[in-house]
Amino acid sequence: MRRIGWTLFSGADMEIELIHGDCFVLNDQIPSESVDLIVTDPPYGMSFQSGTRKVNKHKKIENDNNIDWLPNWMSQQYRILKDNSHAYMFCSIHHFDSFKKYAVEVGFKFKDFLIWDKKNNAGLGDLDGGYFPQYEFIMYLHKGRRLLNGKREGNIIRCDRTRTEHHPTEKPVNLMQFLIEKSSNRGDLILDNFFGSGATAIACHNTGRRFLGHEIDKERFDSAQKRVSMLLTQSTLF
Repeated sequence: MRRIGWTLFSGADMEIELIHGDCFVLNDQIPSESVDLIVTDPPYGMSFQSGTRKVNKHKKIENDNNIDWLPNWMSQQYRILKDNSHAYMFCSIHHFDSFKKYAVEVGFKFKDFLIWDKKNNAGLGDLDGGYFPQYEFIMYLHKGRRLLNGKREGNIIRCDRTRTEHHPTEKPVNLMQFLIEKSSNRGDLILDNFFGSGATAIACHNTGRRFLGHEIDKERFDSAQKRVSMLLTQSTLF
């Protein structure tokens, strides 16, 4: 199976490739040890659907009703990533133990669960029967060993939650930029199998990295493509 649909933005020192298709199939086309960093927000396996919008709710996220796909996908990530590199994978409290288990089983070294503190911005979830979530986990992994760039930071990252209509679980661009800059260099290739709103692609452009991303949902792919195209055009003009 080849690419279902793709968009490529290229320049003198960066390349942004957005591919519409099934990452579980498309990953097989990526050469082993060819990616410098993985930053991704996969389905959490909890059948999430935003309940904050009264009408025109976001549709459910693909492959979010279970984590049966996780062992094979984790093995793909390990194969694709270069030695002595990092991976960041967002996950929820519902299955963080399974994410860690399968990561270690394929060869990753588990370093930490970083905490994304949304700075008193209420997250989503059970609006009546639960405390509102103010944080998310980010699993921080090593393949081999790589030092972090810059000064040593705390494992709690404080960053406002994005409040847009791009995606029900959109991550802030500046949060993705922080992770990318700590664990890669300019010109490196960053992979995101679930790019959703395109935040990781934009973060790569802003930091001078190359980007390769997949999105299975055609509507979300089209939305992200338009968003990235508009921002890159503005950057070129101004």
